[in-house]
Amino acid sequence: MSTTRVAIVTGGSRGIGRAVAERLGREGYAVVVNYASKKADADEAVEAIEKAGGQAFAVAADVADETAMASVFDQAEERFGGVDVVVHAAGVMPLAPIAELDLAVLDRVLRTNVRGTFVVDQQAARRLRAGGAIVNFSSSITRFLRPGYAAYGASKGAVEAATVILARELRGRDITVNAVAPGPTATALFLDGKSEELISTLAKEPPLERLGQPEDIAEVVAFLAGPARWVNGQVLYANGGAI
Repeated sequence: MSTTRVAIVTGGSRGIGRAVAERLGREGYAVVVNYASKKADADEAVEAIEKAGGQAFAVAADVADETAMASVFDQAEERFGGVDVVVHAAGVMPLAPIAELDLAVLDRVLRTNVRGTFVVDQQAARRLRAGGAIVNFSSSITRFLRPGYAAYGASKGAVEAATVILARELRGRDITVNAVAPGPTATALFLDGKSEELISTLAKEPPLERLGQPEDIAEVVAFLAGPARWVNGQVLYANGGAI
């Protein structure tokens, strides 16, 4: 059986997820790029990984659909022999004050960000090989607590709680479970709908005086996925020191 480590990256077609998929590909992982709907973007991510000498394939699945995600893990096992790392980067971030929040939008946020985390982590907990790692995505908004972010922040607070509890539940399995909590990062998810003035203001908040880049976050994920065996049950705030 191949000794190549295998990673599933949800939300792997764009933004931070794509940067993570490509970084793990360069680290020698065989990568399964999971995406929701943008097949062309996912195919580009696979092509980039393969051009750099890696192995990858893309598969569409709704992270909140347990049957669809079980199929993603099935395909990873069939193609590559098993799964070692799961990076759950998929998420949505609509913004609105609580008083004006459409509860249907809240339901969508909770379905994708909270149920999706439970669905993905459940499959990972059942299937990961010893020496594996689960990396969830929270957000520094759980510390920033900015107006308009209540639905998103609440969903990420749930992710943080689930992450730490799962790490404890996997005692004896030699599997680490951590979460990365990025600050403002230059992705479409963050930049869409924001004025240049607001983006400039947010970029000046960290002592490093810039927005994070997807590659900055991918570096943290690669650390947690591989060498960081003694980091477990933690939330790592990757925000340039903004708070």
